[in-house]
Formats: sequence, C-alpha cells, structure tokens
Amino acid sequence: MRLFWDRGYEGTSFDELIAVMGISASSFYNSFGSKEALYHETIEAYAKQAGTWFNAALADSATTAAAFRSLFEVAAYEFTRSDRPAGCMIAAAVTQCSPAQSRLKGMMIDMRRFSEDAMRLRLSIGVKEGDLAPRLEIDVLAGFFSTVLQGLGVQARDGASREKLIEIGRVAAGLLDARPDH
Repeated sequence: MRLFWDRGYEGTSFDELIAVMGISASSFYNSFGSKEALYHETIEAYAKQAGTWFNAALADSATTAAAFRSLFEVAAYEFTRSDRPAGCMIAAAVTQCSPAQSRLKGMMIDMRRFSEDAMRLRLSIGVKEGDLAPRLEIDVLAGFFSTVLQGLGVQARDGASREKLIEIGRVAAGLLDARPDH
C-alpha cells in the first residue's frame, strides 16, 4: 500500500513490489494474479481504513457544521501523519493514466463519488433536522466539500502543514454556520 500510495500505480514497478513484499514473481502471481489485482486490493484496504474515520467524523456530531469541521480536522490529521505517505491515496490516484488503465481510473472516480454521496447524505440530514436551510443547494455543496477534501489531500501531498489544512477546513465548514432560515 505504501509503495502504491507514494508512487501511484504506473509509478510502481513490478520489481519494486516483489522486492518490498519479499516474495518471488511466481508467489506474487499465485497470490494476486496481477499488479492491477493487487492495486484493487490495496485501494479497497485503504478505502476501508479511511472510511472508518471519514464516516465517524460525519456521524458523531450534533450539527452538520460540526460534522464537517470534524471531518476536515480529522482529514488534516490523517493526511499529515508521519507514519505513512502524505495526502489521500484516492485523491492522488489515477487522475491521469494511460488508456490501458481506464478500469483503475473508473474505480477511483467511483471511490471519490462515494465520499461525495456520503457528504450529500449528511447535508440532507441537516436539512431534514432543521439544522440547515431547506433551500440549500445540497448537490453543489456536497461537490464543494468533496473538492475541499480532495484538495486537502493534494495540499498535504505538496507538504502543507496540518495547521494550514485545519484552517482551510474550518473556512469551508464555516459556510454551514449561517442560520438555517437565511
């Protein structure tokens, strides 16, 4: 996972994979079938791990604004941990790739859409509970927050500090602090 996260799919060679894993080529193929199959497993493992903090942040707050503040703060922490590559593996993965990797590109698009859908659902709950204005453009706001979250991952990858990422997240979540009737 670390190798793919750090270098991307196309930037990681088969020889690097088997060297890091300490296995032979035949063991690799017997275990995973292909580099692409291993990448799929790696992305799924990452998504499960990230999904834990992502979903918890959106669910554990009384208000929608607090939920998004929590989400961006936790993301800032997760994206800047010293024990793993910086940023978000999914945000950085396969935005540009060769035509031969269109399946991987589609997988990453689906993963990013899944997180946007979760944000849209949390915003809908906020409207339903009277926490947010009923006329709120939920689809646009979910897209905006998804863009912010992905941007935090890219900023972290570029070396932005945790503090900077937290402040960016606070500004974005601050859009929800307005009174629900305005």
